[in-house]
Amino acid sequence: MKPQVRIASRLQDASAATAASSSATRARPLTTTQTAPQVQVHRQQRPFSAQPARRGGEASNPAMAFPCLDALETRSATLRKQTRSDASGPEPSYTAGATQTFHCAEPLLLDWGGRLREFDIAYESWGRLNADRSNAVLLHTGLSASSHAHSTPENPQPGWWEKFIGPGLALDTDRFHVICTNVLGGCYGSTGPSSIDPADGNRYATRFPILTMHDMVRAQFRLLDHLGIAKLHASVGSSMGGMQSLAAGVLFPDRVGRIVSISGCARSHPYSIAMRHTQRQVLMMDPNWARGFYYSRVPPHAGMKLAREIATVTYRSGPEWELRFGRRRADPSKPPALCPDFLIETYLDHAGEKFCLTYDPNSLLYVSKAMDLFDLGADSQRTTAARRADRLRSLQDGADDETTDAATCGLTLPDTPYEEQPDPSSSSNSPGDEVASENNNPATTQQHPQPPADLVAGLAALQSHPTLVMGVASDILFPAWQQREVAAALRLAGNDNVSHFELSEEQSMFGHDTFLLDVKNVGGAVGDFLR
Repeated sequence: MKPQVRIASRLQDASAATAASSSATRARPLTTTQTAPQVQVHRQQRPFSAQPARRGGEASNPAMAFPCLDALETRSATLRKQTRSDASGPEPSYTAGATQTFHCAEPLLLDWGGRLREFDIAYESWGRLNADRSNAVLLHTGLSASSHAHSTPENPQPGWWEKFIGPGLALDTDRFHVICTNVLGGCYGSTGPSSIDPADGNRYATRFPILTMHDMVRAQFRLLDHLGIAKLHASVGSSMGGMQSLAAGVLFPDRVGRIVSISGCARSHPYSIAMRHTQRQVLMMDPNWARGFYYSRVPPHAGMKLAREIATVTYRSGPEWELRFGRRRADPSKPPALCPDFLIETYLDHAGEKFCLTYDPNSLLYVSKAMDLFDLGADSQRTTAARRADRLRSLQDGADDETTDAATCGLTLPDTPYEEQPDPSSSSNSPGDEVASENNNPATTQQHPQPPADLVAGLAALQSHPTLVMGVASDILFPAWQQREVAAALRLAGNDNVSHFELSEEQSMFGHDTFLLDVKNVGGAVGDFLR
């Protein structure tokens, strides 16, 4: 008999004996004086595994390859080999090319108690400033953009709004002098976390103070003071820039003529806050982030890559991706992989790869947090003004101008789980109060609760400012109802010169990034409004 047959026969005999023993046991019920016999249980192998487990042999299946992780490890190894000084450590030199730089030697008091002794603002400009300096347009950027909105003789690379700036275009350089800055907190020439702290000669890192949109705008207006520009013809911006363009008018109503806010908002809302929080958490969980002190070391490139991939999901729209990628895989002839496999996955992977070493991670943290803190409501403005006044008094009384309790974060994780909290502002809206978008456009007729009275009061400073508000129906990061809220709040505040346009999904499927791509609709509306 062959060995396999002998083993099977023995297994059958043992199984029959066990069955007979079990049957006999079931046939004799136990009495109160009897004890149950000790039955030895033999664990049977799983039906699909007839052979006993073998140690030291080959695995059932080959190990899967992970080229995406290999690439991260290779990048880390390459960066680790770069043994340069702190002034030019392995983290990349964050720059977008030649810019002009304004150095302000006057201290800047910040909304949350911090203070910068001095700061730089990088900027570029196009078009000629007229004799009375009345034709200046301040262009505000998105979160990670540099001041390079258009090519210059010093930097001929195309800018992020190249097709919107120039003779006869939306920002007509035959008529206007266009100025674009890198925001305070950024890394493209303006002072930010990667800059040198003049107090000790080291990089700020996470010793950099918390910023707000208003802080960034105040720094920009220091530049305008330097340039001798008393009043802007217009404040123009998209995305984060759309928030800043409104903030500029609220902070300096006498110094702003017109306002353009594209795909922005007047207060950050929970969804966008949640998405930016997720990006920050992914970045901060990268061990290489080292609580922000990664300069001269390997930067948190893996966290930055993942953060950018999350952001990219919010920048575009599902309908566009359905047409662009569908369910297609990069190489259908190969087995599925856990690394990027579908075309949409390879697209996100590429977006993360391009970004992870071109922007300072700490700048992403600080600037995105400033977006979350944005609120033009009257109560927020009053609270901020009171906090600034208290801080200014403490400085005048001789308090330390660098380290205060107000400038540090003392928050801890809560001791109890999250519980729903009543909304104190809910009573400001009457049930049934609604605003409808104009033109009876099917894409814009969705009804939304009336803007809160607090926001209406906060925008009262803009009652005499001609304002263009634009939204995009396919935008999921700054949904179109947020632009409707801005337009409605301005009108309720007494502004009779508000133009509101909303692009339907038929007009644009590009989501939030429409402001970068749609020259005809976005550029056309901006050009018409400024003429």
